[in-house]
Amino acid sequence: MTLPAIGRITANWNRYLGRTRLMTGLVLFFYVLTHNLNHALGIVSLQWLEAGRSVFLGFWRFKPVEGLLFMAAFLHILVALIALYRRHSLKMPFWEAAQLVLGLATPPLLMLHVLGTAYASEQYHFKDSYAYVLLTLWVFQPWNGALQAIATLVTWIHGCIGMAYWLRLKPWYPRARAYLFALAVTIPVLSLIGFADSGRAIAEKLEDETWLPALIERDNLPNQEAAAEVYALRDLGFWICGGLLTFVLGARLVRAQLNRRRAIAISYEGGAVVHIQSGTTVLEASRSASIPHASVCGGRGRCSTCRIKVLKGAAQLPVPSDDERRVLARVGAAPDTRLACQLRPVAPVTVTPLLPAQAGPQQAHARGDYHSGREMEIAVLFADLRGFTQLSERRLPYDVVFLLNRYFKAMGEAVSGAGGHLDKFIGDGVMALFGIKSGMEGGDGKAACTQALEAARRMSVNLEELNRHLKDDLPMPLRIGIGIHFGPAIVGDMGYGPNQHLTAIGDTVNTASRLETATKELDCQLVISENVARAAGIALDPALMHQLQVRGREQTLGVLAIKSAQNFGEAAAAAD
Repeated sequence: MTLPAIGRITANWNRYLGRTRLMTGLVLFFYVLTHNLNHALGIVSLQWLEAGRSVFLGFWRFKPVEGLLFMAAFLHILVALIALYRRHSLKMPFWEAAQLVLGLATPPLLMLHVLGTAYASEQYHFKDSYAYVLLTLWVFQPWNGALQAIATLVTWIHGCIGMAYWLRLKPWYPRARAYLFALAVTIPVLSLIGFADSGRAIAEKLEDETWLPALIERDNLPNQEAAAEVYALRDLGFWICGGLLTFVLGARLVRAQLNRRRAIAISYEGGAVVHIQSGTTVLEASRSASIPHASVCGGRGRCSTCRIKVLKGAAQLPVPSDDERRVLARVGAAPDTRLACQLRPVAPVTVTPLLPAQAGPQQAHARGDYHSGREMEIAVLFADLRGFTQLSERRLPYDVVFLLNRYFKAMGEAVSGAGGHLDKFIGDGVMALFGIKSGMEGGDGKAACTQALEAARRMSVNLEELNRHLKDDLPMPLRIGIGIHFGPAIVGDMGYGPNQHLTAIGDTVNTASRLETATKELDCQLVISENVARAAGIALDPALMHQLQVRGREQTLGVLAIKSAQNFGEAAAAAD
């Protein structure tokens, strides 16, 4: 069978499994949510609890809906067992392991409850009211009641982990996370409180000797023989669950023995080599060898944070599925980029992860492939306060921080207002980038340089306004020097861990910094290179021209020294 054919079969299989797990999980989570909300009504009274049950069962025991629910439960368990078998490594992050363990524990924990209510009520034609359930779990068999309380938490936490893995990729999730977490904690707590309050109410009703016989007659409650049959079915269910799990784990061991001699080498750029069995994903290989590898969605092929660059062996790889192509296209990935959680090599391959292991959901959204590194032509602006070191030496630390924050706010608003990217604050200096998007599209630089000049003009205006507000607090007005250069630079996310951010490096950056320094020598507020003037369509005024020697460059650089960025920017805008 050819590699493209293998790739298509594997991709379709992965897609169907992933979608089935998601859709069935959503159905089951909605069931658990409504069940817990029904339990919470017990805080009010038994009557409210029973009224809620009528609505709850009216929906979930409507035959088509009930069939959908049981089908969802069956398929969800089946997909979970298939996924467990297909895992070639059981090394995984804590929350993935917790979801797996809690999911495997759910069927045996819920077995007796499902058989004692839905199955028994249908089989023996009685009403499985909350009075019957609470009488059994709170009064006659409190140990089973404790197990059901544990089952409530297990199923809820399992579902919440799955929902978090799904929702954390949504752009709105960071804003809603705190509220969702509050709900995730509150709902099961209210459910258990409702269960306990109702249980105590049932215990009080038992003090009336006529109440229990009346309940048995009214609801036609099952006898001891029916209860024995339910327990026998529960025991059978335990054996089935244990047998299925043993079968899957045993099949994994058999597969490992059969594939031991057919190991495939995955080499990492740093020198690490991991030998895997056929069918293992690159993400599993990384985890099995304790190589840090990002995966926000838990290896489900949704987030793209596990993406890798294939350095060698790309021709021997299975083709990506439509879903994988779609995810990679969303982030503008290069052709040699693959998702580590979806790629199952069938021949030796050399790869390198593209994102740090600490990458978060924000790296999963479409942001342009320049975040992974790209050379493009951009305008770079540097600005720096003049004489601020001497000024700060004569002021209290609080005053210095207050003043700098006012200054940074004024400069930041100027950059963002002009359409630029505020790269960083360096001491009392500012670095900004312009034209990243137009550079991606191969523009001529006019938009980038026009934006940079507009930012310089706004900086001058904002500084003048800031000096007006602070005139009683400063011995002299704040002064600024600005340098702008246009040319090629390497743009991408750089740094370590949480301090990684979009920035630029290269000769263009160094030159822009040198032009800012030259404002002192040339006694002006703004120095721009000829490249900037030409790209922006500004005439080269001989009265403003200078030749500047820049460190690291053999030839001098033609620059324009501009006394006031505000006046020059207004003139340039008028000319444009």
